[in-house]
Amino acid sequence: MMFLPKKTVPTNITEEVVTPPIFLSARGCLKTVRDFLRFAVSRFNEAELFFGHGSDNAYDEAAYLILYTLHLPLDTLEPYLDAQLLPEEQDHLLDLIERRVVERIPVAYLTQHAMQGEFEFYVDDRVIVPRSFIYELLGEPLRPWIEYDELIHHALDLCTGSGTLAIQMAHYYPDAQIDAVDISLDALEVASINIDDYGLRQRIQLIHADLFDGLENTYDLIISNPPYVDEESVKNLPDEYLHEPTLALGSGKDGLDITRKIINQAAQFLNPNGVLLVEIGHNRDVLERAYPNLDFVWLETSGGDGFVFLLTREQLEANQLMNQENNSHS
Repeated sequence: MMFLPKKTVPTNITEEVVTPPIFLSARGCLKTVRDFLRFAVSRFNEAELFFGHGSDNAYDEAAYLILYTLHLPLDTLEPYLDAQLLPEEQDHLLDLIERRVVERIPVAYLTQHAMQGEFEFYVDDRVIVPRSFIYELLGEPLRPWIEYDELIHHALDLCTGSGTLAIQMAHYYPDAQIDAVDISLDALEVASINIDDYGLRQRIQLIHADLFDGLENTYDLIISNPPYVDEESVKNLPDEYLHEPTLALGSGKDGLDITRKIINQAAQFLNPNGVLLVEIGHNRDVLERAYPNLDFVWLETSGGDGFVFLLTREQLEANQLMNQENNSHS
């Protein structure tokens, strides 16, 4: 069914927590950006926080949190290091640092802001924090399979979440109409905010559905960053990930339940020469064992060449035909 967006934005309601003494001592003592940067890095390292939602170390995360909260350029820290903060700014920033440490909330949820490349997005805890490698592959990296960007007339983003990849597809493929599908109404509400922010309501249609269920269009390009965490890994996720929707993380015992559905159904929704692009985390070996007859193309990303695979409609159809023949002989 087509999603009809609501215009509400949630307020963050959290359980009452006990403020550690060091945060009480810090009030009134920290004056400058430099003071807050040092304090935040110390507290983040002391708490042994997990960094996997936009940065990979305490310094970068602290700098981002401070700059964004103070409405300063995210790439310019040095000129502001000795600037003194107003009392209200001090209190607000200290509260955010405390929540990051005590509640282990991902910093993107604290700022309600995330970036992918040059794109900025609204996020909250109704969606996972955007971190897909797929955005790196749109446009030029797909040139061996999509000769001209103008050849993409219809595209599909399965498991769209906050809509970040659908929006970036609209940027790279200017002639494309895009369907963005998710099973979560909460996620689609967040995606609606981002689509409105980029003025793309006429080009991106949000659809509430379980993968391909009920879809009638066919597409030149289908992308998906589905849930792919295996059962064992879900049990051992860092606390930061427990703030994210569980629906968007786990996918069965080996993490591939949803990926299997996509592979098994995608061919009928792809146009001739159509391309499927799917991210699967660290599951490459498991996936290749599950589909020994599929010659996956693994694309190079900033994380390596084992995270995103590409298949054409023709490959998917050949795999289906082979499976049918094998079943008929068994």
